[in-house]
Amino acid sequence: MGFDTLDYLIEKHQIPQGGVKFNAMYGKGIIGGEKVTLMKPLSFMNLSGGPVREMVNYFKIDPETEMIVIYDDIDLEPGQLRIRKQGSAGGHNGIKDIIRQLGTQKFLRVKVGVGAKPKGWDLADHVLGRFSSDDRRLADEAIGKAGDAVEMILSRGADAAMNEYNRKVQEKENL
Repeated sequence: MGFDTLDYLIEKHQIPQGGVKFNAMYGKGIIGGEKVTLMKPLSFMNLSGGPVREMVNYFKIDPETEMIVIYDDIDLEPGQLRIRKQGSAGGHNGIKDIIRQLGTQKFLRVKVGVGAKPKGWDLADHVLGRFSSDDRRLADEAIGKAGDAVEMILSRGADAAMNEYNRKVQEKENL
């Protein structure tokens, strides 16, 4: 979901490919009036902390104030978002590695719900696999909402985005 959200932002804001550095693809551009560097680690997801740390060091990014990590969350229903300013890995091995490599849990996260894995399924197959048609629709909507949330974080701040996007999908539909 993180890569899909980045693709949404890259296309919408016409962010050019900058190349590959430190086992990650990256591009630089402007979103919400702010200069951004978007990156996709090319390592295994569970080892994404190394490329993130290398990019943070190379581009002199303060992870606590200038970094947003977008990723899937099985504890959220498909289509639901959760924005957090800090926290534990919550069982997500990729986030656990980023925390270990950066030495801090204080970085902004946009979690995109993919729902719990079905019984008998491997977690990787669930997270990386195909959605049902209903869940695919919710996932596509969530990718757009996650991109919009990143734009709001950059233009209006994390608190505004949290107030807008941290409500459950059903709550927002009933408003």
